[in-house]
Amino acid sequence: MASSETHQVLPLPTFDRAVRLLVVVAPYYKDVTDDLVAGARAVAAQAGAEVEVIEVPGALEVPTAIAIAERMAKYDGYVALGCVIRGETTHYDTVCNDSSRGIMLLGLQGACIGNGILTVENMAQAAVRADPAGQNKGGGAAAAALHLIALSRNWAGQTKGIGFRA
Repeated sequence: MASSETHQVLPLPTFDRAVRLLVVVAPYYKDVTDDLVAGARAVAAQAGAEVEVIEVPGALEVPTAIAIAERMAKYDGYVALGCVIRGETTHYDTVCNDSSRGIMLLGLQGACIGNGILTVENMAQAAVRADPAGQNKGGGAAAAALHLIALSRNWAGQTKGIGFRA
């Protein structure tokens, strides 16, 4: 049973200069995503991060919006939020896999992204995961983005060098 498991949660990183987070949310299930956004905002505030929230039509558009922002705007990191509930068709699999893959590819290119797009079987599962007083997956996604930003800043300016050493 998941409720009896213990999990290691890293303390939030601290920053010596301002952090700007863009929260990209697909509000298809608005009650759920409002909770996800509230959790993300609360965790970002604990770390002193500035948050801007934008909405996109669906989970498939979240990675595209982040890619546009990464290319054209000045954010330190991103929080991807939404909810996909299994239905009667394979559309669920496409949306879950492709949104996740898009976010992962952006991360591998250097974008600092916390993925809080819920992929669940039913609304009850979504509500538990989104609740800021419950599993707080929105807050967890914000924390993930903040940790990646801290790593990125820690390693900024370091190079491995190329060629031969004298």
